[in-house]
Amino acid sequence: MTHRGKTVLESPHDDEPTTDLATATVSRQGIVTSWSDAAQRLLGHAATDVVGRVVTEVLAADPSDAVWAALAGAEAWSGTAVLRHRDGSRLDLGLRACPSLDGESKANGFVVAFAPVPTKNGYEDSGGDDRKMLERSFTQAPVALATFDTELRYQGLNDIACEMAGTTAAQLRGRRYQDTVPDNVATRGFLRHLRQVVETGAPTSYDSHFGGRAWNIEMWPVKDPSGRVHGVGTASFDSSAQHWAQQRLALLNEAGTRIGTTLDVVRTAQELTELVVPRLADFVSVDLLDSVLQGEEPTSEPIDAAVVLRRVAHRSAVEGFPEAAVALGAVDTYPAYSPAARCLAVGRPFLSGLEDPDFVRWIEGDDVRSAGVHHVGVHSGMAVPLRARGTVLGVAVFWRRLRPEPFQPDDLVLAEELAGRAAVCVDNARRYTREYTTALTLQRSLLPRGLPGQAAVEAAFRYLPADSQAGAGGDWFDVIPLSGTRVALVVGDVAGHGVRASATMGSLRTAVRTLADVDLPPDELLTHLDDLVTRLTSDDGTTASDAQDTDGISATCLYAVYDPVSRRCTLASAGHPPPGVLYPDGTVSLVGLSPGPPLGVGGLPFEATELELPEGSLIALYTDGLIEARDHDIDAGLDLLCQALARPSPSLDVTCDTLIDALLPSPTVQPGEPPSRLLSSLRPEGSPSRSARPTDDVALLVARIRALHADQVATWSLPADPEIVADARLQASRQLQAWGLEEAGFVTELVVSELVTNAIRYGATPIQLRLIRDRTLICEVSDGNSAAPHLRRARTFDEGGRGLLLVSQLTQGWGTRQTTSGKTIWAEQLLPTGHA
Repeated sequence: MTHRGKTVLESPHDDEPTTDLATATVSRQGIVTSWSDAAQRLLGHAATDVVGRVVTEVLAADPSDAVWAALAGAEAWSGTAVLRHRDGSRLDLGLRACPSLDGESKANGFVVAFAPVPTKNGYEDSGGDDRKMLERSFTQAPVALATFDTELRYQGLNDIACEMAGTTAAQLRGRRYQDTVPDNVATRGFLRHLRQVVETGAPTSYDSHFGGRAWNIEMWPVKDPSGRVHGVGTASFDSSAQHWAQQRLALLNEAGTRIGTTLDVVRTAQELTELVVPRLADFVSVDLLDSVLQGEEPTSEPIDAAVVLRRVAHRSAVEGFPEAAVALGAVDTYPAYSPAARCLAVGRPFLSGLEDPDFVRWIEGDDVRSAGVHHVGVHSGMAVPLRARGTVLGVAVFWRRLRPEPFQPDDLVLAEELAGRAAVCVDNARRYTREYTTALTLQRSLLPRGLPGQAAVEAAFRYLPADSQAGAGGDWFDVIPLSGTRVALVVGDVAGHGVRASATMGSLRTAVRTLADVDLPPDELLTHLDDLVTRLTSDDGTTASDAQDTDGISATCLYAVYDPVSRRCTLASAGHPPPGVLYPDGTVSLVGLSPGPPLGVGGLPFEATELELPEGSLIALYTDGLIEARDHDIDAGLDLLCQALARPSPSLDVTCDTLIDALLPSPTVQPGEPPSRLLSSLRPEGSPSRSARPTDDVALLVARIRALHADQVATWSLPADPEIVADARLQASRQLQAWGLEEAGFVTELVVSELVTNAIRYGATPIQLRLIRDRTLICEVSDGNSAAPHLRRARTFDEGGRGLLLVSQLTQGWGTRQTTSGKTIWAEQLLPTGHA
């Protein structure tokens, strides 16, 4: 049976257990085949003196004792026996003998256990001196025992306690405990509990760690018959095996919740290092193949040569020790004999250390690594491959320097389990990175990389993709030049993230550009766009009514058209937040829109809002990712937007950055992070970069309003009289002379003649001719008939039909747009050289 950490044998003649159990094995022929340390301590015979000899010759005080006869009969036996000590004295011992069976259940020998037999007056020893037996039991106990007086001076220590102290009992006896140990957490805790027992007279127990091991320490008061405390007894049990087993189980349990909390490759590697330092290792590094960081499919074959890896995470138990030989984000080539390359080559983990010549050869090739081993004290390591689903992803390397004990095979099993869990999470993140990169690439290919040249506004933009957890979304923006120097400003947001959202965004952006080319008013354009989204949703097998609750398409959009001649801006919204306007006098306000429903709902109208914008005004269009945040609602975000918009700014690019900085969290990217984490925002060349990654996509378009002045526009109202055509040509010619554009006179007169003639012949009053001089020369003729002309090829004998064909051939472009009173036909031509 087991009693307080000791194995004891019950005596058949007494209910008190005996201590100091000794064991031996004896063959059927009576030959001693093994001899324990406890047997040597109890009987004084060394194993070399006993093993191989007949047991009765060595031990039996009386050769005719019944026990030896029982053994000869190959039967189990228990009782007392008198054995001979090495010094010749006789010992009464409790003895139990059990047969040892072979594969055929036949006895081939005996296991014999024996221990001193207690008496009613105490323990007998070879000389009958009870005190001597007690001293032996104290000294030879398999746990660390010590006694102190009430002044906490050593009174006695057994052999194991002396080994722990690194000295002898004679050198410590009479000295105070605190004078013999260094001052640290473990010794302060031991001293505090000693004082507690002296002061309270009550026993106590606690767990401690020192010397690289775990201990369960029992303390009890030593009292006289009157109950007065005269000292303290202590027993320290080595519980390292149980402690580290519990720690391993705890690490494995925590790994399930602490590794893989994000779909980010680098963060997953960091979580592994944070978990195991300092609980398993003093320094850990994680290196991955570049293909993993890029989301590509890494090799599934073992790597049997030098390997190039990128450092994505490392952690030390002591800041700066050891100094990392490879910086975060840096690439290093590991030779074939290095621990990292070797474990990848064999596909399994292995231990390494100073006794490994390949390890020594590797560290001697790098000054930082060599210093870490020879000066800092790194002495033991484990290299563990990161493999998931049969694919090699990288390697994790664990080092010890603070803890004196080297890594053991159990540690290697634990490290392999932890690395396996981390590898699966890294592979999941890699697969997600591939999808995220695909969606982001598609999204960026569909967004404008620059803004088209036009005269109506000066514009700047920012596009920030969401962090990799959310995935690339469906936000977009656009600046679309329209006829008559007008411009359309667009922002939109497709609900959801991923490739599907990006593809839908591309479809809607293309549709907006197509409808803008037809020159539809903003409210009509959104009506057509809503019909398109409804059809796309139906094609997905989802009805428009439940699109919001299923995988159907839902999107918002804001479409604005600005005319620099009239300085009027017409806007319509499909569930989109209102733009902010900064007026020249410094005031800021949100445009009071009449917002319609999001695109895809169907069946509800959209209303246009018109306002006049003074020259120099600034209008900001954006998606909801800019104003929505976890720490404030939309109203608070709109207030922040207005406050940031009101700040003085030297340029539109600075204005964009001011808005981003005011409404989005600061960047959290750490220095040296690998390229996979440094996906920059879409922005014009030369503008400041930003590494902040919002939780939702952000599209921001800021435009400063320009205006065309009276000296750039000439307008004439014309009667519906064919004779007025010649006068219209003359008026146009004179205006060109005033602008210094005589070289454009021939083409302009031909265009005016054709367009005015068509308006008089096929249109209706009122008829108006307008010339606009800006970056190009534009000729517009408006009339009251909404029927649009069509370009056709005239037959040989046709008297008409050639005018518009001629206009299309001589000008850069022409077209028609609907107005509230009819239509406008326009033609645009380049300015003569030197006038652009």
